[in-house]
Amino acid sequence: MNRTLRHALLLAFAVSASSAPAFAQKMADKAASTTFVTVNGKAVPNSHAEALIAGQAAKGQPDSPELRQSVKEELVRREVLTQEALKKGFDKKSEVRGQVELARQGVLIGAYLNEYVRTHPVTDEQVKQEYDQITAKLGNKEYKARHILVEKEDEAKAIIEKLKKGEKFADLAKASKDPGSKERGGDLDWANPGSFVPPFSAAMIKLEKGKFTEAPVKSDFGWHVIQLDDTRELKLPPFEEAKPQIGQQLIQRNVQKHIDDLRAKAKVE
Repeated sequence: MNRTLRHALLLAFAVSASSAPAFAQKMADKAASTTFVTVNGKAVPNSHAEALIAGQAAKGQPDSPELRQSVKEELVRREVLTQEALKKGFDKKSEVRGQVELARQGVLIGAYLNEYVRTHPVTDEQVKQEYDQITAKLGNKEYKARHILVEKEDEAKAIIEKLKKGEKFADLAKASKDPGSKERGGDLDWANPGSFVPPFSAAMIKLEKGKFTEAPVKSDFGWHVIQLDDTRELKLPPFEEAKPQIGQQLIQRNVQKHIDDLRAKAKVE
C-alpha cells in the first residue's frame, strides 16, 4: 500500500474517532427517524444534525441553542444546493458518482477502523514495553559528528591522509557527495547512534572527541570518513509524558497491520 493511501486511511480513522463519540451511536436510530428541518418539502433527518453537533462537541464546543441554529442553517444551505444539483442532473455524471462513492467508502472505512480500535485496545503493558525498547535503542548518549562521503575507498583513504597532515575536515568535506552536510563542513548535528546505519554508528561510538576514523567506513551509501566533535547525555522524556504519543503510535501500527493483513487475503484479479 502506498504512503498516500495509507495516510488517507489513517486520516479517515482519526476523523471518525474524533467526531463520532459513543453517545452518537446510541442516538442514531432515533435521530434517523425524526425530522430536523424541512426544505422545499424535503425532510432533513435529525441524524444529520446530530452528526454535525457531535463533530463540534469533539472540538470542545458545547451543545446550545446557538449551535443548533447554526447547524440548522448549514443543513438548509446543504439541502438547497443538493436539490439544485439534482435538478441539473449532477448525480448522473460519472465523475460525480465516483466521488460520491469514494466519500461513502471513506465514511464506512472510518466507522470500521474506529470500531476496530475500540475492540482491540492497546494496553499499558504494551506501551511500557515499547517505551523500554525505544529507550534501549536510543541509549543514553547523543553524538555530534561530521562525515565525508565518497564513492571509492581510495578517495576516502586520500582524505584521511590529508587530515593526518593537518588539513581541516570542514574544507575537505566540500568533496563529499552528501548534499545535506557538505556545505556545513560535513556536520550531522546532534543525533543518537540509532539514527545512522550500523557500520557508521559502530565506528562513530568508538571515536574519542576530536578524533577521526583512520580507516574508511563502508556503508550502502559509499565510503565514509567520520569525525566526532562532541558527546552529551541524552535526556529522554519520562514514561508518563511519552505514554500518550507512544500509545497513539501503537494504535496506528495495529491499524496498519490489520489493513495489510486484509489486503494480503484479498483476491485481486
